[in-house]
Amino acid sequence: MSRPALLGGQPVRSTPYPAWPVVDEADVQAVAEVVRGGRWGRLGATQVHEFEKAFSAYQGAAHGLAVTSGAGALELALLALRLPHGAEVLVPAYTYMATATAVLRARLAPVFVDIDPDTYNLDPARIDAAVTARTAAILPVHFGGLACDMAAIMDAAHRHGLRVVEDAAHAHGARWNDRGLGTIGDIGCFSFQASKNLSAGEGGMLLTNDAESYTRAIEYHDLWAGGMLEREGQLGRGSMRSGAHWDYPFAATSMRMPTYQAVLLQRQLARLEEQTERRARNGAYLDGLLEDLEGMTPRRRDPFATRNSLHVHVCRYDAAAFQGLPRERFIEALNAEGVPFAAGYGLPLHRTALFQDRGGELARFWPRNDGAPDVAYAQGDCPAAERLCSEQTLWLSQNVFLDTREGMEQIVEAIEKVRASAGDLVRDSDL
Repeated sequence: MSRPALLGGQPVRSTPYPAWPVVDEADVQAVAEVVRGGRWGRLGATQVHEFEKAFSAYQGAAHGLAVTSGAGALELALLALRLPHGAEVLVPAYTYMATATAVLRARLAPVFVDIDPDTYNLDPARIDAAVTARTAAILPVHFGGLACDMAAIMDAAHRHGLRVVEDAAHAHGARWNDRGLGTIGDIGCFSFQASKNLSAGEGGMLLTNDAESYTRAIEYHDLWAGGMLEREGQLGRGSMRSGAHWDYPFAATSMRMPTYQAVLLQRQLARLEEQTERRARNGAYLDGLLEDLEGMTPRRRDPFATRNSLHVHVCRYDAAAFQGLPRERFIEALNAEGVPFAAGYGLPLHRTALFQDRGGELARFWPRNDGAPDVAYAQGDCPAAERLCSEQTLWLSQNVFLDTREGMEQIVEAIEKVRASAGDLVRDSDL
């Protein structure tokens, strides 16, 4: 096999994988029409609610509320459930920081639960041991777009009387037992940030089948009059009660999505199904190829995960199968071959600076015990997440899976090329 590109050889792939986002001139014109029309905000316009209805129907939820970010949607969901101040929320240790900070910002205490090392999702078998008298909710994350074991999670929630908020930031178009993710728990939350499979640069969405939670979410997200929302057919009145006097009965904020974002998302939504199917096919094909490669273990996909949206493809790397080649050197070599592997999260959440700064930033947001954190966030709390972060995890982003089958085969070709020269790569890195 030829010399690896990192040591001067020719790369397996010389053209980049598909760019993201996918944009055409009709998208540009649709946004330009909003700009020219002068109604850029939600108030007095209809486009945001039209997108809410379309996305809710696509995922299979009764109600949808568009907001300014996925993190905002999570915070709003926790507020809408009216959980007791200082109550605990179970959060997987392997997820983006916004999952945990939304808990703190809602005046609640995150408790981290380890993940299943074969799926990278919250391990339901660890829920019972994490529940205390103060636990009020579970916040499972469908990491990378692969469905959590929602039957087991919902069963635990029912046993302990807990609410469930699904972090579906990666899960646009993904399915659990052929149901859209974000529609199984009490509330589901999505992100439309720039990297997401459905994107407008920023933005988020809260989905629910519960009218009461939907009404509360409207009230907390809208600092203006609610009459416009009622005319759109939404429940709730916003946070202001108009009449003889302005009156604000809620500690609300402003999370309204602007019109031009909704128009762009509506355009992107028209492409989402075809893109999701293509990602799912290519991801399944690559997983089948990786299963035959020693040292590269794709995530386990259980039968209930009926469609993976492949926002992030994850596999587990074993350096021993590559003559001890460290993961970072392996990634460098694959990148040189034109394959954009990344290491993913460098730390599980409980080991990040925020949760180690017990007398500083964490204390500023800690919702009980006079601001003195009374939950320990220690090394060894979540060993699977700690090990996977430090040495084993490999990511490929969703745009890679908009490519062809040949593109998936090139990934495997590049891996085998690096394996054949792993000893040379180890020695070169030691020089």
